[in-house]
Amino acid sequence: MKKTLLLLSALVAGSFVVKAQDTVKTTSDAPLVIYGSVDTYFKKDFANKPNIQTSFGSDNNSVSIGMIDLGLKKKVGKASFVGEMSFGPRGQEQSVPDALYGSLPAGTSSYHIQNLYVSYDVTDKFNLTAGYMATFVGYEVISPVGNFNYSTSYLFSAGPFQNAGFKATYAFSDKVSLMAGVFNDNWNTYKSNSATPEVSTFGAQLFLSPVKGWTAYINLASGKYSGTILDLTTAYQITDAFKLGLNAARKTGMGAYNYFGYALYPQIAVSKAVTFGLREEYFKAKATNGGPDIGISPGNSVIASTLTCSIKSGPLTFIPEFRLDHTKTGDVFLKSDGTASKSAGQFLLAAVYAF
Repeated sequence: MKKTLLLLSALVAGSFVVKAQDTVKTTSDAPLVIYGSVDTYFKKDFANKPNIQTSFGSDNNSVSIGMIDLGLKKKVGKASFVGEMSFGPRGQEQSVPDALYGSLPAGTSSYHIQNLYVSYDVTDKFNLTAGYMATFVGYEVISPVGNFNYSTSYLFSAGPFQNAGFKATYAFSDKVSLMAGVFNDNWNTYKSNSATPEVSTFGAQLFLSPVKGWTAYINLASGKYSGTILDLTTAYQITDAFKLGLNAARKTGMGAYNYFGYALYPQIAVSKAVTFGLREEYFKAKATNGGPDIGISPGNSVIASTLTCSIKSGPLTFIPEFRLDHTKTGDVFLKSDGTASKSAGQFLLAAVYAF
């Protein structure tokens, strides 16, 4: 690992020396971009129990808030930065793992750093980035603006949210690119936090776009503290109205949940403003090594069906959603009388404003 870090350091230093004489724009020429979102929701569990323990949107029979997500970014010449923070439960729940799916500890601040990194374009095809970044693994993301469904999948909840480290990306063409990097020993934290802190996770992503409208990402993250996850994320805009997405992943080794699962995302637009989509997911827990509990015990599996409608009006999106989860055994969900159940359902209505 030390040799790898020395090599990467030399590469960065050499890149900046070579480009030191490049002409760049002045600060005044480049605008500071402000972006983000605000979201709120109402959710009703059919059994009046907080049954489905995936990330975010966990309040039952309540008009609740998600978060305000506020980001800043700027690029001057070849150098750029991104800084993004969230305020509210949706952001807080990812930064306090012990508080997931329950009330937060007294005195806990309700903010979270989503992204904080700097980037440099060595050439038009070669980019270097360092800092704390949204993970490159998976189909769904933290911000509700980036997802079609408001509720999240088991694959999302069990996988990484963020990684801190250094990565290099090379675009061979607009159809093929490769990213490789080294990251901190554990997920979802901006600093190494194992017993002996290390930058010990290797990450890579191969991007492919075989035909127009079809993108695929093959992702790998592997470390002795975080374990190994192999992930495929792909989407194909088959027609102007019909889109099909797929996420498949397998996690082994140390870290949080070990699992296997896949989710299919068909979507059809019935007008410019209205789109219907289904997320059909299978998730099987292999083992749990600590980390947030999403309610699926080792050896058990769940099939989750989520029907979502997206209704857009300018920057505002209304999201009515029905979800039904069914497990192999009855040790996950509860009926209204408190007895065990193999199934759970919920209705959700969310509003997301993007800016």
